[in-house]
Amino acid sequence: MTSAADRPRFLIGLDIDGTTTTHEGELREPVRQAVQDVRDAGHHIVIATGRAIVGTLPILDRLGLTEGYAVCSNGALTLRLDPALEDGYEVLESITFDPAPVLKLLREHAPTALVAVEDPGVGFKVSAPFPDGELDATETVVPWEELLETPVTRVTLREPSSSPEEFLALIERAGLHGVNYAVGWSAWLDINPDGVSKASGLEKVRQMIGVDPAHTVGIGDQRNDLEMFAWAHRAVAMANAPDEVKAAADEITGHVNDDGLVPVLRSLL
Repeated sequence: MTSAADRPRFLIGLDIDGTTTTHEGELREPVRQAVQDVRDAGHHIVIATGRAIVGTLPILDRLGLTEGYAVCSNGALTLRLDPALEDGYEVLESITFDPAPVLKLLREHAPTALVAVEDPGVGFKVSAPFPDGELDATETVVPWEELLETPVTRVTLREPSSSPEEFLALIERAGLHGVNYAVGWSAWLDINPDGVSKASGLEKVRQMIGVDPAHTVGIGDQRNDLEMFAWAHRAVAMANAPDEVKAAADEITGHVNDDGLVPVLRSLL
């Protein structure tokens, strides 16, 4: 009989929006309890999200995840969580790139798109206000030139008047090079440094804590989870994911509104 000490410890890369929380931002109690039970069993729950730091911290708090690690901004920022620290976390790694070339290119192809560049731990500098509630941190409207001035962890474009399909076609025509990008659930584009993704951040955490690659799990629902699915030994898509995301997963669980995350987490206990 295998003792608890001999059982493998899993590293679970866990998306937030549409996976852990509903699209309305609700964290349902069965999900919160399942996360706590998996953590209490000794497994490593690592939030891996496109959210900025300030948008991630409240979710970590609600989940009771005060220690360990988190991957924010689609892998550009890796945090170590520690309640003894003044802010409850420290940035272990921040990967930046020069936004000027890609923003100049995209301005030619999407001149009406809203632009945001991330100021980690603070908020976003934006070309104009985004639709209410879409950015998860404070917005500061600045002149266009200021968006190009300094290296950033992430650039976000939003075209409220376009469908996701139209926006994806536009981005493909623009021919982005030297960066990593993912189109979101709406006409929304996140751009990160080349080679940076949730997977790259999770792999750094995996190496630090010494989890075997065979004991990795990735759970998500959007295109920015595709690299995480390729990284994970067990990739799980939510039922609310787009078809291309489901096709990249090893298995599909229930809808976020039906607490689809819960049976996946409980299968690890």
